[in-house]
Amino acid sequence: MSKEIISTKNAPQAIGTYSQAIRKNNMVFLSGQIGLDPKTMQMVDGIEQQIHQVFKNLLEVISSAGGSKEDIVKLNIYLTNLDNFSLVNSIMEEYFSSPYPARAAVGVLSLPKGALIEADGFLVLD
Repeated sequence: MSKEIISTKNAPQAIGTYSQAIRKNNMVFLSGQIGLDPKTMQMVDGIEQQIHQVFKNLLEVISSAGGSKEDIVKLNIYLTNLDNFSLVNSIMEEYFSSPYPARAAVGVLSLPKGALIEADGFLVLD
């Protein structure tokens, strides 16, 4: 099976040389999402709103791939300030339930467009 490009207008359009997601067989690889509003392509304000927007964007891409949040097996979260880690955890509970996906959280110096958080990951479709 060749790879399938996943794209939706309900998540920010790619701002570089990448696809929103790629499906190969039953696996979907999600590109990083930052807190861009897909309608305006502008960054939402503040860390709390950016966290919510990142999860909303990821879920829209996942839906476009034919999956759901239950299909996510791994998330990677990148934060410019690891002091926001507990806030990510509390907001993540609004979008996901146990058993949670495997996850990594990494502190980084900077992210595209001055974002405070970025997340990517992959899912496996049954």
